[in-house]
Amino acid sequence: MDFWQNDLGLHKQVSAPEVYLLEIKVAELLARWDRMADDHFRKARLSASKEACDALTIDANAKLEAIGKVLEKTLKVDDRVDWEKLKDRKPYSAPSQFPQKPPLRISHPKPFHQLPVITFMDRLLGRKGRKEAEALERFQQEVQKWETQDAAQGLAHDKEHAQWQARKAAFERDYQAAKQQYLDQQATSNAKVDELAEGVRTGDTKSVIEHASLVLDASDYGELFEKSYELDYQPDPAKLLLIEYELPSPEQMPTLKSVRFTASTGEVKEMHISERDQKANFDSICYQICLRTLHELFEADEHGNVDAILFNGFSTTVNKATGKDTRSCIMSVLVKKSEFMEIDLARVDPKACFKSLKGVSAASLAALAPIPPVMEMEKHDKRFVDAKEVIANIDTATNLAAMDWGDFEHLIREVFEKEFASRGGEVKVTQASSDGGVDAVAFDPDPITGGKIVIQAKRYTKTVGVSAVRDLFGTMQHEGASRGILISTADYGPDAYQFATGKPISLFTGSNLLHLLQKHGYNAKIDLQAARKELSLRGA
Repeated sequence: MDFWQNDLGLHKQVSAPEVYLLEIKVAELLARWDRMADDHFRKARLSASKEACDALTIDANAKLEAIGKVLEKTLKVDDRVDWEKLKDRKPYSAPSQFPQKPPLRISHPKPFHQLPVITFMDRLLGRKGRKEAEALERFQQEVQKWETQDAAQGLAHDKEHAQWQARKAAFERDYQAAKQQYLDQQATSNAKVDELAEGVRTGDTKSVIEHASLVLDASDYGELFEKSYELDYQPDPAKLLLIEYELPSPEQMPTLKSVRFTASTGEVKEMHISERDQKANFDSICYQICLRTLHELFEADEHGNVDAILFNGFSTTVNKATGKDTRSCIMSVLVKKSEFMEIDLARVDPKACFKSLKGVSAASLAALAPIPPVMEMEKHDKRFVDAKEVIANIDTATNLAAMDWGDFEHLIREVFEKEFASRGGEVKVTQASSDGGVDAVAFDPDPITGGKIVIQAKRYTKTVGVSAVRDLFGTMQHEGASRGILISTADYGPDAYQFATGKPISLFTGSNLLHLLQKHGYNAKIDLQAARKELSLRGA
C-alpha cells in the first residue's frame, strides 16, 4: 500500500504478508508522520521574532547534532523483536449496558367517592336521598371509566415493556456476538504473531524476511529521513540476508545552522553550514546507516538465521543536467556475522570501519558516484501473477459489471494484450486486490508513444469519482509510468474528467470497453441495474 503526506511531501510504500502486521506498520508510520506534521505546522506558526528564531536555531542545531549520533543511538536499544508487544491484549471496549431505560408505568389516581353537600333545604324538601344517589352514580361511572383507561394503559405499558425487553435482548445478543468476534479476531491475530515467531525460530524464508522488516521498521531515525528498503533471503547453506537500502539524498540533509532576527528591520536571516560540512555530514550519515542496519539485524537474529548480510546503499538525486531523478548504488558491503560481532561500534570511525569490512564506495559518497555492488540482489516484481484465460468464455449474455472481479482482472489483461500485440507489447496482471479493483502493468515498446503504462480497472456499478483518478495518478508517479489507463464498467463524474484533463490519463467507460472488445471480435454487455442486484445477492 502506498501512503502520501502531501503537506510534508513524503511518500512511503508499506507492505506485509498479514493484515495485522500491515496495521502495526501503518499505525507506526502515521503516528510518526503526525508528529512530523505537528512540528512542521508549529514552526510555520512561529512569528518572526527573536524568540522564534532562537527556537529554530536550537532545533536546527539538534538536527545537525543528531547526524553524528545515528550509530550511537542504536547501541542503547535492544533490537530484538518483542513478540508479546506485537500482540493485541486490549479488552473489548464497546459499552455493555443497554442504553435505553425501561418504560415507566404511568398511573392516574383512582377516583374516590365524594359525598354531596346536603343543605337544610335539601333535608326539608326531601332531596337528600336523590343527591346522594346521583353522587354515588357519578362515582361509579368515574370508577368504571378509570378502570377502562387503567386497563388500556396497562396493556400499552406491557406492550412497550415487551418491546423494550426485546430490544435489550437483541442488544445483549449483538454485544456478545460482536465481543466474541473481536476476541476471535484478536486471538487469530495473536496466533499469527506466534506463527511468525515460530517461522523465525525454524528459519522459514518468508518469516525471516518479515522479521528483518519488523526490525528495520522499528529503527527510529527521528526526522532525519524516511526509511525505505527491499529485502531478500537466501537460506541454507548461505543464510544470506540481502538489503537494498534507500539512503537519503544530499538534498534531504539538514543544512540550517542558525536563524537570526534583526529587530530594527524585522528581517529574518538563515545561516547554513558550508558545502564542505554538508558533504561530510552526508558521508557520515550514510556510513552510520550502513553499520547501524547491520548491527540491528545481527543483534535481532536470536535463532542464527543470518550468517551474512549484503548491504547495497542507493541514493536518488536530481540530475542537474537533465532535471530528472537519478538513482545509483553508492556503497556496497558483504559482511559475515562472526566478523561484525567482534567490532566495538561505540569506538569506531564509521567510514574506516566500513572500509575495513571491504566495503566498496567512492572516496566521497556525496559525489554520488555509482559503484558496482559487491553482489546484486536479484529482483523481480513479485506482484505479477500467472495469466488466466477468460476472454474466450464471454458472449452476448455476459454482464461485465457482474463478473467475478478476479476474472474481470484477467479479461482486462487479455483485451489489452490483443491491443498491444501488433507492437510487441506485454501486459501483466498484479495480485488480486480485496476491494475488487484491478491493477495491471503494460510494457509498450513503441519508441514514441510507448513505455510503462499503469492500468487500473474498476468493476463498478456506480459513477466513478475523482479519488480513483487521483489514486491512478499517484500510482503512475510512484511506478515511473509514462501513461495511466482507468477502466470502469460505469461512467465518470465531471470532477474525474476535470482532474484528468492535461494529464497522460485515459478514462475508459463501459461503452469504451465494449467497443474495444468488439474491435477484437468479442461481444458482451453491461447492465448496471442487473449487476447491482446480482452482486448484492452474491455479497460481492
